[in-house]
Amino acid sequence: MIEEYSFGLIKINGKTYHYDVIVLWTGEVLEWWRKESHLIDVEDVKSSVNLNPDTIIIGIGESGVAKVTEKAKEYIKEKGIKLIVNKTEEAVKNFNVISKNSEEKRKQNQAIGLFHLTC
Repeated sequence: MIEEYSFGLIKINGKTYHYDVIVLWTGEVLEWWRKESHLIDVEDVKSSVNLNPDTIIIGIGESGVAKVTEKAKEYIKEKGIKLIVNKTEEAVKNFNVISKNSEEKRKQNQAIGLFHLTC
């Protein structure tokens, strides 16, 4: 599903994006805006949590500069959603593996990826 990631760029299903994105298990891509550029808090993940996925994967940038608050982590986990937080390159790999395994097992893991593309 995600074909390429490099600093400031992500290519998904043949389309290139130069801004932070939310990727749904369906392949839909949404623009991702946060209240504070490098701080990911409850408000920044709420719309994804409300979709009730099995897993949320957060890419915190190429160098891992973005931080996920403890409140946001707790909020996600309280809803029974598995959380994976990694630098964006690794988060993209995680998302692709989960998506591929879901296809192979014919049971879709409803994963959502939130990817910060820079820093």
